[in-house]
Amino acid sequence: MRLAEGQLDLVQALRMPLVIERAIAFVDRNTRHPMRIVGLNRIRLDEYPVDGLREALVNAVAHRQYEDGGRKIMLEIFSDRVVVSSPGLPPKPITLANLRKGKYRPCSRNPVLAQCLSYFHRIEERGSGFRRMRDQMLNHGLDVPILGTDTGYFQVTFSGPGEAIERLRTPQVTVTVTPALEARLTKRQKAILKHALEAGSVTRRWCVEKFEIANDTAGRDLKALTDLGLLVSEGKGRSVRYTPRS
Repeated sequence: MRLAEGQLDLVQALRMPLVIERAIAFVDRNTRHPMRIVGLNRIRLDEYPVDGLREALVNAVAHRQYEDGGRKIMLEIFSDRVVVSSPGLPPKPITLANLRKGKYRPCSRNPVLAQCLSYFHRIEERGSGFRRMRDQMLNHGLDVPILGTDTGYFQVTFSGPGEAIERLRTPQVTVTVTPALEARLTKRQKAILKHALEAGSVTRRWCVEKFEIANDTAGRDLKALTDLGLLVSEGKGRSVRYTPRS
């Protein structure tokens, strides 16, 4: 059964949340993820705000012209930007100028599909998607998205940090080393963990030479950090290294 002429059928509509998440995973695989040390935690950053990209994809799926079966939604990743293109211009009476100013009333070209996405919590507040994209890019340390059109496509362009990767802001995340866990570590164990986070790994020999301690003492420190789930041992014998747990 068809929803309406030129629109998706119900099965296809219900699959859209999965399609969107696969597109997000594609972006994740093909963009950079610098690591940043915050206290005793190593945080993986995303080059672009995931929620902002998801918002753009949701809008592209919910508001494209399905009557135009010859063209598809396009997700393009360049070295300095990500572009989401959707067939069809904004549905009337919404104009590009309205969207750029943020002054418009909600208007869906495919209301049944929009309802399906809302059911799967992919549309939180109808009519506020572009505002959220803007806020998420600014909070990420990047410029606001660029809204435009090209040969009948509506486009949202996310400009990346380029070579200035340090622009990316550290998000508010749940840390691995909580204050309660940090309080259980000695000053030396904290220093060992910090070195492992910065260098990617630490060895018993490094601990012995750095702190001028016995080999067994270094072993006890590393075992304590391993038992707490903060480090993972790799290798055997003298070649064993300790890496931060992901």
